[in-house]
Amino acid sequence: MNGYIIVIALYSLVLILIGTIMSKKVKTTDDFFVGGRNFGSLLLFITLIAPNIGAGSTVGVAGLGFKSGLSAAWWIIASAIGTFFLAFIIGPAIWRLAKKYNFYTLGDFLEYRYNRNFRGLISLFMAIGTIAIFAGQLMGIAWILSTVADISKNTGVLIAAIVIVLYFCAGGLLSAAYVNIIEVLVKLIGFCIAIPFVFHFVGGWSGLETKIAANLGSSLQENNYFSMTGLGSSAIMGFFLMLTPSFFISPALIGKIYGAKDEKTVRRSTCLCGIAMLFFAVIPVILGMAAFAINPDLAQPDLALPYVMKECMPFWASAFALAAIFSAEISAADAVLYMITTSFTKDIYKSFINPGISDEKLLKSTRVITAITGIIGVGMAMILPNVISALSIFYALMSVSLTGPLLFGLFSKRASTTSAFIAAIGGIIVTVFLQFGNAGKGLWVLNAQSTGILFTILIMFCLLYAAPKRKNIISETPTK
Repeated sequence: MNGYIIVIALYSLVLILIGTIMSKKVKTTDDFFVGGRNFGSLLLFITLIAPNIGAGSTVGVAGLGFKSGLSAAWWIIASAIGTFFLAFIIGPAIWRLAKKYNFYTLGDFLEYRYNRNFRGLISLFMAIGTIAIFAGQLMGIAWILSTVADISKNTGVLIAAIVIVLYFCAGGLLSAAYVNIIEVLVKLIGFCIAIPFVFHFVGGWSGLETKIAANLGSSLQENNYFSMTGLGSSAIMGFFLMLTPSFFISPALIGKIYGAKDEKTVRRSTCLCGIAMLFFAVIPVILGMAAFAINPDLAQPDLALPYVMKECMPFWASAFALAAIFSAEISAADAVLYMITTSFTKDIYKSFINPGISDEKLLKSTRVITAITGIIGVGMAMILPNVISALSIFYALMSVSLTGPLLFGLFSKRASTTSAFIAAIGGIIVTVFLQFGNAGKGLWVLNAQSTGILFTILIMFCLLYAAPKRKNIISETPTK
């Protein structure tokens, strides 16, 4: 049997075992959704950094690095900036409300600040977009398995879904948090091992430059490839407008923030997460560039990262490095599964279909919905072409519909339910129109999603005065 498959299979069994063990501590939905609200600084940091360095930041960014060079690092840098916003502005403010009113999900806040119908609208957008990002994580894992074991993408997607659903079903956020500890350690060691081996293989930085120059055959292309502006101002600005808000309004990240034991933990852990992301930003990019130096004719850019880790190292090192990529994808996927599960069970099922459901039955429902979501994610992963395509669907829907309502809802007493509805729906309409009617181009150098986000913020600002909220920012009656 292929040695890489044995390593990944054993590693998967360890993750499932940890999830199963931790499930014994999950007695209530409070444990499942927010980990008992008792996460310290280290555990919260791990639960945040684990998904933030996932398919997009590893396989996806390495694929961008393979195609476009050094400027692909802006994907992670833009995400890190959003994490700092979460650490010092959004996170502490929403944690205080969650602690006071016992919020489980971002939907709880949206209903509390606006109304039940707005919560339902956003939950619907999130359900669609989040399944797309889950599919993206599954594809990231499938490319790894395809490279190391020569199995089809669809088979790899199915294997990935089984592993993630099994350990997440067991214990939700609590299981995921302890599984994430192992995953983060493996990622840290794996990528630290990979860089020196890959550099040695290509002859250091000078060897990398020489090989890439020979493959490109043009000094202009070479300059762009090694420039931080090679992707172009429009693409880079698009990263910031799409990704920066995504990392401070993400329902998954905010749900993890709810699990912190105090406000100081929120600031410290989230800030440390942002710093770690900045340090990591260039690593997958360089590995993707190395793959281009070695094999510029690689059939699929998303194969760049597993390819270079397999080809440039001895077996023991490449097996560990591939396990690191596998960890990155798995940890991000469980965060997404958490987001999907909370959206369907708490924000849609309990809020609109069965408000009187008992805690015990709701906990059982979360596990059923997790399994169903896994099946839907598998189907979408088999259809979408690559990781970045899947992630872009999610980030567009989330950023466009949530940025304005969340920011103005948290920090302005005047933001009304009417303005939130108009901004969210209008932003989605503008984005869809530009995406399909204008080839994805927006205003000036902006793309469709970036224009949609700015549109929602402008609408919310204007309606602060045209249609202000008549009552206090937060009512004194909890949603539960």
